[in-house]
Amino acid sequence: MSINPEISIVIPVYNEGSHIKESVQIINEQIKKATNHYEIIIIDDGSSDNTWEQLNEINHLLPHTTCIKLSRNFGKEYALSAGIEQTKGKAVIIMDADLQHPPTLIPEMVKLWRKEKVGIVECIKKDRGEESLRNKIGSKLFYRLLKTLTGYNLQGASDFKLLDQKVVHAWFQMSEKNLFFRGMTAWVGFKKIQLEFDVAKRANGETKWSLVKLIKLSLNAIVSFTSLPLRLVSIVGFVFFIAAFILGIQTLYQKINGTAVTGFTTVILLQLMIGSIIMTSLGIIGEYIAAIYNEVKGRPRYLIQETLVANHQIESKNEEERYTIYG
Repeated sequence: MSINPEISIVIPVYNEGSHIKESVQIINEQIKKATNHYEIIIIDDGSSDNTWEQLNEINHLLPHTTCIKLSRNFGKEYALSAGIEQTKGKAVIIMDADLQHPPTLIPEMVKLWRKEKVGIVECIKKDRGEESLRNKIGSKLFYRLLKTLTGYNLQGASDFKLLDQKVVHAWFQMSEKNLFFRGMTAWVGFKKIQLEFDVAKRANGETKWSLVKLIKLSLNAIVSFTSLPLRLVSIVGFVFFIAAFILGIQTLYQKINGTAVTGFTTVILLQLMIGSIIMTSLGIIGEYIAAIYNEVKGRPRYLIQETLVANHQIESKNEEERYTIYG
């Protein structure tokens, strides 16, 4: 491994043992076209297959690799964080291991970073590839909602980015536990340049994304980057207060004039409507309270169980030191 690498590549992996060795070798060949001073940091996010065994072999094959095994599955955002916080390069490239982020773009990303002196080179999806219709619709709705609520336009955004060292230092200053990598890199600002790419076919296996994970990510992103839903609760409450006040005056007027009509339909509909709004409002407030709860607990973002660096396995000397805590 280069002692002072120019480029660090971070690759989070989860149950990708079937193709991880070939993928990393392809990525290694591409980064060598851009620089001789680099490191590849691979984060095993608690895989349950043979991914870690494959990473052991990679570590012996490629001297520029560092392989880190987390103590359990923390999620991709936290695996990314674990990788970024171990880097030493002047720039950091984040990418997936399934080759849907084309490794052939790596030399061009590095060239743009050197030439344009930008903080971020972000790769934007021109074509989403062989993605299910459900995921395409879900992603489009998610980004549209996020833009409406936060003002950040992340349509077509991906985790495939190059971050300058100053952007990485800005990342270190953000200590929140609810992570949304794409949103956080948009929030820090800095000069950036976009590079379009077509999502390639997966190297092997199936996508780890599901509708449930997409919804969970959406909630995390919205709660992390805007308090607008809380304000909407107040606005809706105020609107209903005005409506109730007007309806109350009308009811009293009809009662005084003796024109009030006995009936339960309107009352039942109003109760159902108000009840739904109350429960929805409580749910929104609950999401923010849960986010606050996770922050104030102060738990680390992730735990590192084992690390392999430059063909040498690093293990702790005693049981008390077996786990490394970060975040």
